[in-house]
Amino acid sequence: MDLVALDCTLSVSRCYGIVCLLGVIILLGGCQSILTGPTALPVPAAKPLPVPTASHEFSFDPEREDVVGTLRVVTANKGDTLSDIARRFNLGYEEIVSANPGIDPWLPREGTKIVIPTLFILPDAPRNGIVVNLAAMRLFYFPKTKAGKLQKVITHPLGIGRVEWKTPEGLTKITSKVENPSWIPTPSIRKEHAKNGDPLPAVVPPGPDNPMGTHVLRLAWPTFAIHGTDKPPSVGLRGSHGCLRMYPEDIMRIYNNVSVGTPVRVVNQPRLFGWRGRELYMQAYPILEDDKRNHDQSIKKLLSKVRSIPKAKLDARPKAKINQALLNEVIRKPRALAIPITQPNITLSTYLVRTTHVRNTLPLNATWNGDMSRQLTAAEILEMAEKEP
Repeated sequence: MDLVALDCTLSVSRCYGIVCLLGVIILLGGCQSILTGPTALPVPAAKPLPVPTASHEFSFDPEREDVVGTLRVVTANKGDTLSDIARRFNLGYEEIVSANPGIDPWLPREGTKIVIPTLFILPDAPRNGIVVNLAAMRLFYFPKTKAGKLQKVITHPLGIGRVEWKTPEGLTKITSKVENPSWIPTPSIRKEHAKNGDPLPAVVPPGPDNPMGTHVLRLAWPTFAIHGTDKPPSVGLRGSHGCLRMYPEDIMRIYNNVSVGTPVRVVNQPRLFGWRGRELYMQAYPILEDDKRNHDQSIKKLLSKVRSIPKAKLDARPKAKINQALLNEVIRKPRALAIPITQPNITLSTYLVRTTHVRNTLPLNATWNGDMSRQLTAAEILEMAEKEP
């Protein structure tokens, strides 16, 4: 073989080797891509739930509106009871239990969706001074409004009198205000406690164990008052001797806002209707066990009344048609929820699905500071309930 031929042969061999080497590199690169797979796309972070705002003070136009507040849903935290959540959102016990049927009030599972019924239809009563709706176990305070300004309402949950110690209905007024009161139980109350093996002293001095709490608004009705309590979880229950109990943080605010002479009107309205926007709302509370009126028969009369008032003639309200199936459902299942009964083609469950979810945390500007030191446990409440006559 001559030198030229040998040189060509070597050149071809070198070229073939280079090509093979490049092929191996490419193949290895491809194998690496096959082994590792495509780069995973980042999972978008879940949008955080909005922080709730306080649900005890509202402004509204009394010529147009009867409904204030917002319906909300939260997710139960580990260790929550419905009583804890109720105080967090300025609700009473019966309110939150009625709104969440089928949920164990003392052991709701972590992750359970809890309806927060902070949408309220105002009672059908003059909107001045204090109005108490016994069926709702709730107080509404209407401060004086300056001309040309929206009206304000401040609302808080209440504990009311037991069946045998019924809170009276009617019109009264605040006659005095007392801080750090002593409690002088009446002879009948002392007799009851003695019978139950829990004798009372003639006078219970001011302090953390005083059943009247730290502030009292005495009424013109003898032996009746609006006051605080040393048992906050009893707010929203029929547990008093006829007085109206408030959370300690709420009675202080009302005490500082109202004056002697303020009218106090007590009503019992378990079926409420009211206007907001283009919609007619209905709110049904469980009927108190000693209320013997036939409220189902009065629905037509209440509907006729609310559709004949001047605000019912505004905008498109005269054309609003009742969703009869929804109305019947609200009456049949009184869950303390204000529901727009003129929205077509919805049920109670589909309406709740659309409800805004918020964080289960203390709302902004809440009346309570979240201090659990005086909040009784579920076991303590159950033990207390067993001792009640």
